[in-house]
Amino acid sequence: MKMPIMCYTDRYGINKKTFKLSIVLETKMAKNQQTDSTTHTILAIDDDDLVRESLAIYLEDSGYDVIQASGGAEGLDKFTQHQPDLVLCDLRMPDVDGLSVLSELSELSPETPVIVISGAGLIQDVVEALRLGATDYLVKPIGDMLVLEHAVKTALKASDLERENMRYRDELEFANSELAENLDILQQDQEAGRQAQLQLLPDPEVMIGDYKFSHTIYPSLYLSGDFLDHFEIDDRFIGFYIADISGHGSASAFVTMMLKSLINEPLRRYRSQGDDVILRPDALCSYLNSEVINANLRKYLTLFYAVFDRETHELTYCNAGHFPRPILCVEGKCNTVDEKGFPIGLFDWANYSSNRIVLDKDFTLAMFSDGVLELDAANSDLEQREDQLFKLCRTGQADVASVVSDLKLESVDALPDDITIFFFRGPGKTHDD
Repeated sequence: MKMPIMCYTDRYGINKKTFKLSIVLETKMAKNQQTDSTTHTILAIDDDDLVRESLAIYLEDSGYDVIQASGGAEGLDKFTQHQPDLVLCDLRMPDVDGLSVLSELSELSPETPVIVISGAGLIQDVVEALRLGATDYLVKPIGDMLVLEHAVKTALKASDLERENMRYRDELEFANSELAENLDILQQDQEAGRQAQLQLLPDPEVMIGDYKFSHTIYPSLYLSGDFLDHFEIDDRFIGFYIADISGHGSASAFVTMMLKSLINEPLRRYRSQGDDVILRPDALCSYLNSEVINANLRKYLTLFYAVFDRETHELTYCNAGHFPRPILCVEGKCNTVDEKGFPIGLFDWANYSSNRIVLDKDFTLAMFSDGVLELDAANSDLEQREDQLFKLCRTGQADVASVVSDLKLESVDALPDDITIFFFRGPGKTHDD
C-alpha cells in the first residue's frame, strides 16, 4: 500500500525534508506495484515548484512521461510544443491563471483531458473550470496520491477511448468513401459489361429471309446469365439457341460471352473447312460440354440448340437440360418439345442426342428461360406455372410483346431470376405484329 502524503508545502504546515522523503518512499512503492500504465505524456502546470516536482516524481515513477511548466504562459507554450495526452493545471497562478489556460486549451485541443488543482475554498473556480471543459478536479492538499493516480488513469482511459472512437469513425468514413468509389467503379464496369453483352446479342427483331426471330431479356441484376443467338450458317441452314447459365450477375454474364465465342469457332470451321459440327446439335453440345469442363469455370449451363433447314423445313435440335421445354405451335396446335438431356459443364461422360421435326411453314417456336417459372412462385406450383405458360402460346398467335404483357413483366420491381423470351416464326405468319 502506498504511503499517504498529507500535503505539499510549508504553507500547509509540512516540513520540506519530511515531504520529500515521503515522496521518495511512496514512488518506490508505486514503481513496484505499477503494472498497467502505458507511456502517456502529462503536462504539469503549477507555479509552486515543490508541488509541481512532487507531482512529476510520483507520475514518472508510475510510468508516465512528465513535462513541467512553472506558469500558465509557459504551460501553453509547452502544450503546443509537445502535445501531451493530459494536462494537470493549478487554478491560481500569477501570470496566466488556470481558468485562462483551460479556456485556451479547450480551443486548441478540446479532446485533451485537463485535471485542475485548486486550493480549499475555491469551489466557485472549480465549477467554472468544469463548465469550461475540465475533466476532473483535485483539492489541495491531496491527502492520498492514489486519488491523483485514479483521476489520471480515469481521464486517460476516457481520452484513449474517445481517440479510438474517433479513429474508428475516420476509418469508417474512409471505408465508406472507398466503398462508394468502388461501387461507382463497379457500376462503370458493369455498365461496360452490360454494353459488351448487348453488343453480342442480336437485335430484338430480325428477319432471316422469310423467317422471323424476336426476343427480350429481363436481367435480375445488371448483367444477365441468360443468352441467345441466331445466325445464318449458310444459304440453306439457320442456327439458333437459348442458354441459361447457373447463377446470376457478372460471373454468369462472362460465361455467356465465352459461349458466343465457343459457338463461333465451329461456325468458322464449317465455313472455312466444311466441318459439320455446327450442323449437328448433339455434336455441338458434346463439344461445348468438353470446353466448359476444361475451362474449370465452376459454372454449368442449360442449352437448347437447333438447326433449321430452309429447303426441307426440318428442325434438328438438342436439348441439353434446358427448362422450361420449348413450345412448338403448328397451324394453331401447340405441343412441348419434350426431349431432355444433361446440362453442359456438369459431367464429362454426358452424351447428347439430336432429334428432328419437319415443320409446316405456319409455325411458331416459343422458348423461355426458367426465370418465367419463378414468377408468382409463392402462389402456384410448378405444374400450374408451366400450364399457364403453355396457355399463353397455345393459339400460336402469341409474340414477345403479348407474353411480356400477360406476365406483367413491366410492373415487376425485383425479378427472382433472369427472364428470356425467344420466338422463332415461319413465313406462314405475318411479320407486322
